[in-house]
Amino acid sequence: MDLLTDIIVVDFSQFLSGPSAGLRLADMGARVIKIERPGTGDICRQLYVSDTRIEGESTIFHAINRNKQSYAADLKDPNDLGKIKSLIESADVVLHNFRPGVMERIGLDYKTVKAIKPDIIYGEVSGYGAEGPWKDLPGQDLLVQALSGLTWLSNNRDARPTPMGVSVVDILAGTYLAQGILAALYRRGVTGQSALVQVSMMEAILDFQFEVLTCHYNDGRQLPVRSQVSNGNAYIPAPYGIYKTREGYLSLAMGDIQKLAGLLECNALEPFADSAEWFDRRDEIKAILAQHLLLRTADEWLAVLQPADIWCAKVMDYHDLMQQVGYKVLNMELNVKTSNGLSIRTTRCPIRVDGKIASSDKGAPLLGEHNALIDVQFGLVK
Repeated sequence: MDLLTDIIVVDFSQFLSGPSAGLRLADMGARVIKIERPGTGDICRQLYVSDTRIEGESTIFHAINRNKQSYAADLKDPNDLGKIKSLIESADVVLHNFRPGVMERIGLDYKTVKAIKPDIIYGEVSGYGAEGPWKDLPGQDLLVQALSGLTWLSNNRDARPTPMGVSVVDILAGTYLAQGILAALYRRGVTGQSALVQVSMMEAILDFQFEVLTCHYNDGRQLPVRSQVSNGNAYIPAPYGIYKTREGYLSLAMGDIQKLAGLLECNALEPFADSAEWFDRRDEIKAILAQHLLLRTADEWLAVLQPADIWCAKVMDYHDLMQQVGYKVLNMELNVKTSNGLSIRTTRCPIRVDGKIASSDKGAPLLGEHNALIDVQFGLVK
């Protein structure tokens, strides 16, 4: 995809949040030059999140750094730092996700970089922003989930706080950063103006909860109360949730309890005629549903409910999902190759423009792979 052709991104970020923003810009055509520490590189290269490694590096590094170039530089070395400053003279965007104060100490903070390149778009992700007592705390996904209240929304009422099983805070922060950078690039195209685009992981995950937090702000600051049975959303009435069936699991979204009573042939639901009770007495309703749905398989219930336009779906694992035509037609799988010729399968960019998807077969770079090329192209070697 060539939407950002000729846009050069100098990316100092590591691990997930910042690199996910760089990945999205690369998917849309930007040239993303990843600045890494000589010898070790991005910490994510060696931070294994599973027992699967690719060329001795973490799978997540390869997933989130595909289609980028790597330039190894020691930012504490004056010569290397000088090269990076020269590179920034040709850049459109600078990214980082260091804690507040780190880039100032290095000499690559926004004010300094703007003096080098007056129209630079400077994007940064932090854990908790640049001010306040949390600003120096580690911006790690699980920790931010825990602090943000998010973990009290999943699982049932009597269960322990439950985090989401993916790095949702990192990815959201990177998504919001990419959005801000794109808007700033548009404004720069009109006015020539520089911009400092800042996103904190905490602000990202708070915004992610805008629906439930708006309820909290306006209902006397009551805490969300998870359902006792089949909790799906603390603020949505029955039947919303996931239910075990005789074989497999069934998810039910919002729906008319009386209509369900008839379709499921569940007489025990008939007394719940008042829709106001569907929230106030949701655990009673869900307990009845949970018991009744055990009588048939998920597929049998779907055959009854889907033709009646009840919002429902079978709960699938990855094995089930990837057998479905609905998954296959999306063409979400992407094969990329590393410079060593190793083929890796990952997910593609989900954005389509004019019916076309963003696709590149370039895998994640080797550490410092593009030093010689970038030195020559940008005149970094005197």
